[in-house]
Formats: sequence, structure tokens, C-alpha cells
Amino acid sequence: MKLNQREKDILAGKYGEGIQLALEIQLGVGETFDADVFVPITRAHVALSAQDADVWFAETLRDKGAKCIIPPTVNPSINIQYLNEHLHEVPEAGVERVRRCHEAYKALGAVLTYNCTPYLQQNVPAFGEVIAFSESSATPYVNSVLGARTNRESSQSALCAAITGVVPRYGYLLDENRKGEILVEVQADVKDDFDYQILGWCYPEKYKGLEVPVFTGIKQRPTPEGFMNFGAQLNTSGACGMYHMVGITPEAPTLEAAFGGNEIKEKIIITDKDLQETRERMAGDPKKVDVAMFGCPHISIRQVGIIAQICEGKRFAIDTWLLTSALTRELADQMGYLDIVQRAGGHIIAGT
Repeated sequence: MKLNQREKDILAGKYGEGIQLALEIQLGVGETFDADVFVPITRAHVALSAQDADVWFAETLRDKGAKCIIPPTVNPSINIQYLNEHLHEVPEAGVERVRRCHEAYKALGAVLTYNCTPYLQQNVPAFGEVIAFSESSATPYVNSVLGARTNRESSQSALCAAITGVVPRYGYLLDENRKGEILVEVQADVKDDFDYQILGWCYPEKYKGLEVPVFTGIKQRPTPEGFMNFGAQLNTSGACGMYHMVGITPEAPTLEAAFGGNEIKEKIIITDKDLQETRERMAGDPKKVDVAMFGCPHISIRQVGIIAQICEGKRFAIDTWLLTSALTRELADQMGYLDIVQRAGGHIIAGT
């Protein structure tokens, strides 16, 4: 890679060991993917997990003196206080690991949002911004729905980007790699947010490649939650960090624009029968349910409202957890949803 003087100075240790290590890691990523140069970013999001390796990596950078030039938002940890008070006592080893994680990221200069849907609130990029986002639902959302530019960063590489302020230029940062390659004709009736969950899981079952898919036949614009569901399933089941919906997403006003001169490598057709078969495979043979958890990715205030409407005046038969951001839980409290859910015996848990 071609380095500028600042980058050479960082690698020589002029600005300290922390940023030096971060850029060394990014240089390795860049050389792996044949990047030519580093480019600056404007935002970052780190898929913090509070697992052992995550804590070790954050503490290593902190102890070497690293600080985030671009303060990143972060994924959920565990709300120890709420769990201890209302659900189950967390073992001391888990409490200590969560505490260490919090202290390490705070010292690095992260914005401790503990929210895995930053693109809906608190860290929303604009069209064309070059950013460094990790998190399975976030990458396809910011690339496809908002038209910002990020690769499928790991939590480690995104944290390194926040510390150095740059990323290697490759992949989805380049115009030519954002163009469509696979045509997906949706002949199914996709009508609500849940249908997008199934569609997002169905496509990688029918096509295993990593190329950018272009979806046609979507009759109306999905809600933000529909987009969130769709991208989360595409990326977790098929490693798909970007897609287009013709006439809907910003880089696909037409089919021709979506493909940008690329030849269609393959055409996939998805029918109602395909979606039903996918749903049946996912559901398997239904058994008694012991616990219900909504919120991976974190559910929005609209989704909390839907659940509150359903459960008002009733009682949950099983443990029911709604996982949200702290901001969404605060809104749920102000709008009366929190009371409704709690009277039904459910829990709205932030930051988890």
C-alpha cells in the first residue's frame, strides 16, 4: 500500500504504541484485500460483545495508550443491574468481564450507546460518507438503504479505524464493487416486516455467492424495520453486505443503474412457495416455548408499540424479553408502553 507521511510516522511509533498497533492491523487487512491507500472516515460503529477476546483486544489497545479519533458507537453489552434486580443473578465472573469491557471502551473514547441499530438513532450516516461499521444488520443497512460506504468490518478492524481515523480503500468503498451482479426477481407477496425476515433468509439458500444482489418486484418501500430485518438475515445467513432494490434504494433508481454496466451473472426467482419452504425449515417441528426474546437486532419504538398493543390487558404465559437501546426504552416509558409490557409480566431491557 502507498502510505502518506502521517501513516509512515504512525507505523514508526511517533504517535505511540496504541495507534501504531491499530494501523499495523489495518495495513494487514489492506494488503490482504489489495487496497492501494488509506482513506479517512467520518463515523465508526464497533460490534462490542463483552466476550473474553473483545475485552482483551480493547484493553490491549487502551494499555498501549490508544484513543479514538472518531468516537465510535458500540453494540450491546449486558445490563447487569437490570438482570440482577429482575431476572437472574449474573455470576461474578460475568459481572467483572462486563465491568472491564465498559471501562476499556470508555477509556478508548467510545460513545457507550450499547445499541446494535445505530443507523436508526445516534449514528446515522448520509449518502456517500465513508465509514467503518461492524455489526451484522448495520453493514447492509448503511450501504444499501442510506448509500454510505463501509466494508464488512470486524469489531476489531472497526475499532482500529476509530483509533486511526482511516480505513484501507477496497471492496464496497469502490464504485465498481457496489454495482449489482445477481438479478433476483421477487414474485412472492412480500407485504410486512416479517416477510422481509423470510426473504432475507431465503435468498442465500437459493444462491450462495458473495456478489451484490439486485431485487426487483418489491411493490412498495419497506419500513425501516423491514429493511433492518431484511439486511440482518441477508448478512448473517449469506454474508451479504450490500444489495439493491430497484426503484427503492438510492443507488438503484433503475435496473440499469443498479447493474452499472455489469452483465447479469445469474437470475434467481423467489416465489411464495420458496418463502413458505424457508419458513418451514426455520420453524422446524414446533414444540412448547419456554422463553420469548425480541430484539436481535434491537427492536424500534414502533415495534415496542406493536407488542404493547397486542399484550395490553393480558398476561404473558412465559418469560418475555424486549431488548432495545436505552433511548428506545426511555421513549417506551414516556409513551406508556413500558407500563403495559410490565403489567403483562414482560421486560424491556436496554443495552443487552
